[in-house]
Amino acid sequence: MISFNRMPLLRPRSVLIAAAFALGACAAPAPRHGVPLEPGLPRPSFTLTDTRGAPYEFGRETRGVLTFLFFGYTNCPDVCPVHVANVAAVLHSLSFEDQQKARFVFVTTDPARDSLPALRTWLDHFDRTFVGLRGDDIEVTRVMSAIGLPPAVRGVSGPDGRYEVGHPATVIVFTADDSAHVLYPFGTRQADWAEDIPRLLRVRPAKEH
Repeated sequence: MISFNRMPLLRPRSVLIAAAFALGACAAPAPRHGVPLEPGLPRPSFTLTDTRGAPYEFGRETRGVLTFLFFGYTNCPDVCPVHVANVAAVLHSLSFEDQQKARFVFVTTDPARDSLPALRTWLDHFDRTFVGLRGDDIEVTRVMSAIGLPPAVRGVSGPDGRYEVGHPATVIVFTADDSAHVLYPFGTRQADWAEDIPRLLRVRPAKEH
């Protein structure tokens, strides 16, 4: 699997996550894992196609909601299924009320192979409420660039025609204040998510600040 575990464009600084949250999320309980983003990253506004074939305006659909944004692809052999499975397992352990306060949005970096039905089938293995989005290579690269992520890179095809796609191996988490104050690289354990997600849920929407 080709992956980018370092994302130089986002430039997460070596500061305490607690400091980032005190500044950007009304002193909400600080997550104990992940990489802090200071200053916080505003929730982006972009539109791609969801698995129903309808336009999905990310900023509007997820406004004020804890949102996990991840760029990957369904043929990914390791990073993508592990990341998605870990988040799904912890969300399933929450109360029904808290589950309704969270969204997981998966944007494919391999639109050539990830049709909308393929995206839906793959995500349903983890959670039927997870949102799958698709655009062409140019559209997805534009979204990633706007957020500060490096573009996905298609690897060389093997004799069987299969190939891997290099992509940022990181989940960006936007809290209810419509900013991301922390991101989670590959290697984040399910136990880490279990400790941090309840804390992330306690961030208040911006209008309540």
